Amino acid sequence: MTVDFASFTPMASLVGGVMIGVAALLLMLLHGRVMGISGILGGIVQPSSRDDLRWRLLFVAGALLGPLAVIYLLGRPITVAPVASGMMLPVAGFLVGLGTAIGSGCTSGHGICGLARLSPRSAVAVGMFMVTAVITVYIVRHMV
Repeated sequence: MTVDFASFTPMASLVGGVMIGVAALLLMLLHGRVMGISGILGGIVQPSSRDDLRWRLLFVAGALLGPLAVIYLLGRPITVAPVASGMMLPVAGFLVGLGTAIGSGCTSGHGICGLARLSPRSAVAVGMFMVTAVITVYIVRHMV
């Protein structure tokens, strides 16, 4: 297995991580909400109020329009390398959705916000995410 050092971008990763952290902090400070995408999307499907729906729609719009802003600012498209195709993609999506329902949240909610709040439940969830990810990669890369 080779490592592609051209993909190693520590500064871009640091800036992106800081931006995600600041966004999570602002959402918690301004709305008292955790920045987990499964909960945000779930609140769009079943909103508790009109105000609750508004910030959720704006969040999703920002997540969708953000890459377009980067493309515009850089003046070139972003390189995308699909990691799944065919039936693997919908099956993986279903399993991720099932996992977020069973785990009461997603990797962003538990991993970014839950760990920052020192939540024991989130620490267990993130540990399970990591173990499951390692097993899944091994099965997909070495057994399928």
